[in-house]
Amino acid sequence: MTTTEPMVEFDDISKVYRGGNVAVEHVTLTIDRGDFVCLIGTSGSGKTTTMRMINRMLEPTGGTLRFDGKDIHSYDAVQLRRKIGYVIQNIGLMPHMTIYENITLVPKLLKWPEEKRREKAQELIKLVELPAAFLDRYPAELSGGQQQRIGVVRALAANQDLILMDEPFGALDPITREALQELVKSLQEKLGKTVVFVTHDMDEALKLATKIVVMDGGHIIQTASPAELLRHPATQFVRDLIGEERLVQAQADITTVGAIMLRDPVSITPGRSLQDAIALMRKRRVDTLLVTDDDGHLKGFIDIESLDNNYRRSTSVSDILNPKIFYVHESALLRDTVDRILKRGLKYVPVVDSANRLRGIVTRAALVDLIYDTIWGETDKPPADDAATVNATPADPTKGV
Repeated sequence: MTTTEPMVEFDDISKVYRGGNVAVEHVTLTIDRGDFVCLIGTSGSGKTTTMRMINRMLEPTGGTLRFDGKDIHSYDAVQLRRKIGYVIQNIGLMPHMTIYENITLVPKLLKWPEEKRREKAQELIKLVELPAAFLDRYPAELSGGQQQRIGVVRALAANQDLILMDEPFGALDPITREALQELVKSLQEKLGKTVVFVTHDMDEALKLATKIVVMDGGHIIQTASPAELLRHPATQFVRDLIGEERLVQAQADITTVGAIMLRDPVSITPGRSLQDAIALMRKRRVDTLLVTDDDGHLKGFIDIESLDNNYRRSTSVSDILNPKIFYVHESALLRDTVDRILKRGLKYVPVVDSANRLRGIVTRAALVDLIYDTIWGETDKPPADDAATVNATPADPTKGV
């Protein structure tokens, strides 16, 4: 969970190499405590340079950079780096040291007593689900994924609040990479660490980050939460980096049913007569009616088949009411509703509020329009299913929601 107290502050930071090669230009960025910040961009965008200036592996040539409220130049460079954990892509374990010695390298430099170092190493190796017996092994005796787990815990060994990670999983196979992503995110949340993570993988950034910083040509193009980035890409460059498929999927992931539902659905109360129900069906050209009480609470449905079978021996809607109706809440995500409607053939689904009052319906046509608009925009879209009208009903409204 983040707080408003900054951990790192970039104030108009630039990095220019000899010969006038500009790597980073006029970067202003605040990283709060508890943030998981992903710097992402194409090769040469300045993301790694930006991160490495935090621990003075690279020195800024302009602007002010503060760590924990103080200008980074007020720290001795070596002492600063010991306050900041660092994980790199090629792991960087010392091959001639045991896993225990690798994990406790910084605590030893900080003159922690042996007992405290051993206790910390045992705690951390358990945290990444590796056996304590591994502490006495050497890096070459571990797999690449196991070595990278050790690289992660080494960055946590001295209780640093800030961890820098430079494309740490780029060389790993997809299964190992996904497992380590889950591990890092879990540790970050559990331990409350602040993480700055460089990646070129948008899926990785969307999965891990609380804040994504998109960079291009040494400039920050957009800073946003994953949801906001998907909802409102600032430029075409950002849209291209995200990719159209992710943007299409995001509409279902971040849009609620309430945002696209149609209001004023056809409904009737239980006390009305069957003659009233037939008249309403004829007037609104539907074969099913949603049934609500006088306060609008959804109670079920009746359809033309039940009317036909019971017309001579029943008098009111309540006599033939079928309460087995499924519905969704207006706060439900479309991602959970699309499958039920589009894949199962439903024409519409009733939508209720938190008190189970009928608020509207979400139709197949509305979902199709949303997908078309996302892919092709408002113009030149294919026609929606003519049969999927506001009042169209499924063959069996008890299915699929």
